[in-house]
Amino acid sequence: MVFYSPAYAKKAKMEREEVLKKTQSMVQEPQKYTRSTSYGAAKYVKNLSFDKETGEIVTHAGKALEIDEDLIAQEELYDGYYAIVTSEHKLSDGQIIDICRGLWKIEESFRITKSDLETRPVYLQNLEHIQAHFLICFVAPVLARLLEYRLGRKYGVTPILESLRRCECSLVEQNIYLFDYYDEILKDIGELLNIDFSKKYRTLGEIKKVLGDVKKSGKTQP
Repeated sequence: MVFYSPAYAKKAKMEREEVLKKTQSMVQEPQKYTRSTSYGAAKYVKNLSFDKETGEIVTHAGKALEIDEDLIAQEELYDGYYAIVTSEHKLSDGQIIDICRGLWKIEESFRITKSDLETRPVYLQNLEHIQAHFLICFVAPVLARLLEYRLGRKYGVTPILESLRRCECSLVEQNIYLFDYYDEILKDIGELLNIDFSKKYRTLGEIKKVLGDVKKSGKTQP
């Protein structure tokens, strides 16, 4: 089964453009690159060869390095296309696509758990502490996905977590705390949860009230 995704086409184009910047640099200044540092960009360069011992780019008289425009054009033809091979021939096209997207979400969740949520390594020895740690590891991605869903999937989990992580405060004077980070994601989360993240200065009492209100609203939400 083959289908087309505009979002995937846009992603493929953006990723290629980043690689082509490196390709252009290789063609203009080949002395800066070796076999190991040219990874990804080398396939778009014609007349490219490397020294077997040093890995440096070897230039030949009459054979200047050129960008392979034909290869780029060939790849652009397939931007946005997916090809799926499956044994589930009784399922509809839509069901197969949904299953594949679900598998991708599972893989992304594992990545988020290991990287964004920094669940590993585990510096614990007590069994109860280890069990509590892994309970948090399972609950945290669920909460992150729920927030992603309630924001209409406008943002991915990674930028959501990054914005929340940067929403910190520091004590500037007795009982006064400064929140010095604010962005569009926090604005949307604030509107969803009725929290004003744009307010820079809060007292400890105000902070505790915000936390208390969030807990109360969470109990009443379906």
